Parts: sequence; structure tokens; C-alpha cells
Amino acid sequence: MTKMMALRDAYGQALAELGKTNKDIVVLEADLGGATKSVLFGKEFPERYFNVGIAEGNMVAMSAGFASTRLIPYVNTFASFLTTRAADPVNCLIAYSNYNVKLAGAYAGLSDSYDGASHHAISDLAFVRSLPNMNVICVADPIETREATKFIATLDAPVYLRLSRTAVPYIYDEDYKFEFGKGVTMREGSDVAIIATGYMVYKALQAAEKLAKEGIYARVVNIHTLKPIDKDLLIKCANETGLIVTVEEHNVFGGLGSAVLEAIAKDAPVPVDIIGVDDKFAESGDYEDLLEKYGLGVNNIVTRTKKAMSLKK
Repeated sequence: MTKMMALRDAYGQALAELGKTNKDIVVLEADLGGATKSVLFGKEFPERYFNVGIAEGNMVAMSAGFASTRLIPYVNTFASFLTTRAADPVNCLIAYSNYNVKLAGAYAGLSDSYDGASHHAISDLAFVRSLPNMNVICVADPIETREATKFIATLDAPVYLRLSRTAVPYIYDEDYKFEFGKGVTMREGSDVAIIATGYMVYKALQAAEKLAKEGIYARVVNIHTLKPIDKDLLIKCANETGLIVTVEEHNVFGGLGSAVLEAIAKDAPVPVDIIGVDDKFAESGDYEDLLEKYGLGVNNIVTRTKKAMSLKK
């Protein structure tokens, strides 16, 4: 049986562990501590835990104040609210001031499935990637979540950490080391490079297994850091395979696919097929069913990759 864990649980546990060793960390949440699991930190360190209520913009503004005193705030709410309702202070207070604030966007992508379009976060990466000074991380499994949560406390810069709600399979062993700004080659292959982020890394690995049975050998790369992105690895993938397929739980505009194109366009221009939500709002429903409907299921990744093979020069 595949070992699984919700990324929000892994995040909450890592945050509580981090609080024991780093006394400068403070945690803010917008009345969603149980959902984001930031409450695990609050139970251990109530004097460093602040529930501001349903006031996301005020919460981010408060975090800027904490950061100005050299504390390290971790800000917690749903990704959809953090990058829309709190967009102004994220932009003009955190990014502009280059404050050391960690923005944890929970329930990202379509993972808050039954709450529908108002809660889906499929444009968040486009927003945060475009902000000067902002670093962007999207984790793929519980171990990577734990390691990234701890690492960003050492990075003196603003960070957007993208977290899924759902339980996802482990794809890493306990000895995995998170390397900021460095993609991870999960599977070798010479016919095509499938570049994925977040939960879609697992889907890409499953798709690569199916493709191999049909004689198509796909390299699978986890781009957990979207900004700064691992340009050297992406250029290497482009040069060695001649074809890239990107997979992301995000609008096809402004996310991973756009970042990959930006990285290779000048030095290694090859065909790129971007698999994501095709510029539309998604409806409410079962999470896996939504992923299937909006083109993010394993079989669709297989079909799209096979079709993209015809684009190779």
C-alpha cells in the first residue's frame, strides 16, 4: 500500500518542530489554523501564534511589522485568499520592502475541490512569480514539504510556499535533501522531458511508467523552486531530449510552463507543450475527478506527451 500524507499535515508538523529551535519564528493565521495545520505551532508556542481572524490583508501587513523587527513570520491561509485578497500588502509591503516573510499558501491548485472556483488557486503562481524579490516554492510530497518548510527559515528573503490540501504519496526517502533553486531528476529518459511541480510530479512519474511500456522513455524532473528556476537543468533537458512537456495544477498562463519557456527560449528553443488548467474556472467536485476533467490525469499526460512527440525536429 502506498504511503501517503497530507502536505498540510507535514507542513504543520515541520513548523512546530522549527519553533523549538528557532525562537525568532512567529506564526500568523486567518482563522484557518485547523485547516492549514499552523495550529500545531500555536499549541506549542501560543505566545508566538496570532489568529487575526478573517482579515488576510491585515495579517500580511502585520507580518511586515514583525519582519521589520527581525522576527521571521510564517503567514498562513488558503492560497486563493493570500494571492487575491492580500495581494496589495504582499506586493507593496512584503515584496517591495524585501521583507523576510514566509507566505504559506495552503489548499493550492484544485485541492480545495468542493469549495469551488472561489477557493481554487490556479492563478497564484502567475502573481507571485511576477513580484520582484519573491521566491516561489511548490512542494511535491511530505518529505519535501518538511525540508522546504525548515529551509526557508534560513533564507533571508520573502518566500511563497505553495501547499496542497490533499494526501499525496511519498516520492522521496527520509534522506532527501532539499536544494533551493535546483530541480530534481526523478527518472531518466531521452525521448522527452516531463517537467512537473507539486502533486503533478507523482502524476508525471506514473505517466512515464505507462509511456515506457509503449517505447517512449520520458525524463521526469521535479521543479520545486519556480523562482529562481533551475535554468541550467532545463536547458540540459531541452538539448538532450529535444522536447519538453510541462505539467502543473495551475492555469496554463503564468505558471510552470511559462517559467520553463522563459528559461529555455534564448539558449535551447525546443517544442514545449504546457499541460494545465486551460484558462478557465473549475467547478466544485471530487478532487481527482476535477484533475481528470481539467486534463491533469495520468492518461491525459500520456496522450498529450505521445501527441507532442510529433513536434520533435
